Amino acid sequence: MSWDDAVDQVLAGDLTGALGYRTPAGGVVVQAVAPIGLRDRERGRIGFTTSLGFSKKLERIALDQRVCMAFHAREHGTAHGTLYALFQGSATVVEQPSVAERAHVQRQAIQYLGEGRTGPFWDRWLREYYRSRVPVWIDVDRLSTWATLDCAGAPVVSGEPLPDPPEPQRAPGKGVGPRVDVGRVAKRLRATAHTLVGFAGADGRPVVLPVAVAADDAAGLVLSAVWPPPAGGRRAGLLGHSYRSQLIGLRTRQYTGWLTVGDDGAMRYAPHTETGYVAPPNKTLLLLLNGALAKRGVRAAR
Repeated sequence: MSWDDAVDQVLAGDLTGALGYRTPAGGVVVQAVAPIGLRDRERGRIGFTTSLGFSKKLERIALDQRVCMAFHAREHGTAHGTLYALFQGSATVVEQPSVAERAHVQRQAIQYLGEGRTGPFWDRWLREYYRSRVPVWIDVDRLSTWATLDCAGAPVVSGEPLPDPPEPQRAPGKGVGPRVDVGRVAKRLRATAHTLVGFAGADGRPVVLPVAVAADDAAGLVLSAVWPPPAGGRRAGLLGHSYRSQLIGLRTRQYTGWLTVGDDGAMRYAPHTETGYVAPPNKTLLLLLNGALAKRGVRAAR
C-alpha cells in the first residue's frame, strides 16, 4: 500500500484522527487520537501515539488488531483542502520502544503538540504520561478517500476492494433501546464540532464516517449523512469532539450503542454507554489532568 502527495499532506498536517477499533461483542469504539505525523509511505503504514496509562483501547487492539483511522478535520493543522481519508488495516502496539523510537515520538510530539514541562515537580508528575507513551502502527490494507469531508459520492479505493455492505447483526440480549438520557446526549453532541459513527464492515474491519444529529426523541438520535448507510441494525460507536491548537481545550463524548437503518436509509442511534471529558484550554491544567489520568491508568493496568 502507498498513497499520493495529496493524502500525504493530510497525514503530515492533520492534528487529530478518529480511531475505530473492535469490541468483543462485534461493535466499534470511535476515539480521537493524536497521529503527530507518524507515517511510513514506503512501508505502507501510518501511526498514532498514546500512553500505556490509557490502556483500554490497547487491550482491545491486542485482542483484535483490525482498526481504521479517519482523517476528518483540518482545524489548527497545516493540511488544506476537504479530502476525507479512511485507512483500514492491522494495528501493532510498540510496547517497548527503542531509544530511537522514543526520540522520534518525542520530536514529533513537540512539533505538533508543543513543548512539555520539565523540572522536579513535572518530571515526577508526568513520569507515567511521558515514559509510557508509545507509538501504535497500522499496516494499511485499504485506503478510501472522498473529495469532501462529508463523504459525498463514491470513494476512490486503493488496496483491497471494498466488500459488499455488511449484514445486520443480532440484537443484544438487553434490547436495542437507549440506556442513557437521549436529550442529554443530543445536547452534548451538538456542542462539539465533529460527530462520527463507527461500525464493522462485512470483512470485520471498522468503518468510521461523519454524521450529524438531525433530531432526537425518547427512541434515540436521528442521524443524517450524505453517504449510504448499510441497512438493518448493528452495534456502533459514536464520537463527538472539538479541539483547539496543540489539542488543548478538548471536548470529547464517546458512546456505544445500537444503530438502526430503515429501508428508506433513515438512521436512528440508541446510546447504551457514555464516557467523555472536557479538558481545560490551558496547557498547564491539561498536563496536570493528563498526568493524573496516566498514573491512574498505569496502576489499573498493573
